[in-house]
Amino acid sequence: MKYTKFAKEVFEIEAKSLTDLSKQLDGDFDKAIDAILSIKGRVVVGGVGKSGLIGRKISATLASTGTPSFFMHPVEAFHGDLGVVKKEDVFIGISYSGETEELLKLIPFIKANKIKFIGISGNPKSTLALNSDFHLNVKVYKEACPLELAPTSSTTATLAMGDAIAVALMKARNFQPKDFAQFHPGGSLGRKLLTTVESAMFKKDLPIVKLNDSLKTVINAMSSGRLGLAVVVDKNKISGIITDGDLRRAMDKFTSKLFDMNASEIMTSKPRLISKTMMMAEAEELMNTHKITSLLVADNAKKLIGIVQIYSIAK
Repeated sequence: MKYTKFAKEVFEIEAKSLTDLSKQLDGDFDKAIDAILSIKGRVVVGGVGKSGLIGRKISATLASTGTPSFFMHPVEAFHGDLGVVKKEDVFIGISYSGETEELLKLIPFIKANKIKFIGISGNPKSTLALNSDFHLNVKVYKEACPLELAPTSSTTATLAMGDAIAVALMKARNFQPKDFAQFHPGGSLGRKLLTTVESAMFKKDLPIVKLNDSLKTVINAMSSGRLGLAVVVDKNKISGIITDGDLRRAMDKFTSKLFDMNASEIMTSKPRLISKTMMMAEAEELMNTHKITSLLVADNAKKLIGIVQIYSIAK
């Protein structure tokens, strides 16, 4: 039996549900974003069951993209956790039916404390919607579940609405990769965006040769350096670079005469130099732009102090 047929049906149903979201958007979305931008507090997200699981993800996305946020389970909130919710906060309540009892019980507290309330549901006439300051409609024409019981299309639509909120806030705040990295210092992205060339470059036993060094000396330097290159220096200043690619091209061009040549005759002169204070992300972008895999790090006197290579961190 082929099950891909069922998978495609799910994709088609959920894709249509997401397309329908655009048609359902109204002025309340803009007002909800403005409300979040205007507060000094946090965005508190609440929901029960599958809505709660989606709410946790929405809250996590907000928190990692510049909007302080945390998830609060309505049951725990009703039994004491509401004490951490302040007037400066915004509360996002999620219930597809808009009639989830545990969530509705929080509305009197939210209203009494004049906390802005954003409701996300699939029913604009529900209790949740009618008691929201701003309502975001995530109604879907059908669930992908063949029994129309398990939340599928509706949870996808709700998650997409949460992503739309997060992205709108990022755009409004001009949130940049460096800002994202601040909240992800332990991840690969944070490491790349917060790492300077100095802390990532190779700086010990660098493969250095002189202008008049023989091809044999160049090859030995490249082999011992294990970076696929040799740096040509003259009077302690960088004059050029010889890479594996330079060697291959020289072999094709000069054939047997190659072994009679010296470093200055096969090097690439005036290689691109960078400062040790450059961010690693900028260095990698430079390498990608110029389709090279290595950059030489030099001081103000053009003296070699390190070598940085794309996607590699010095040990």
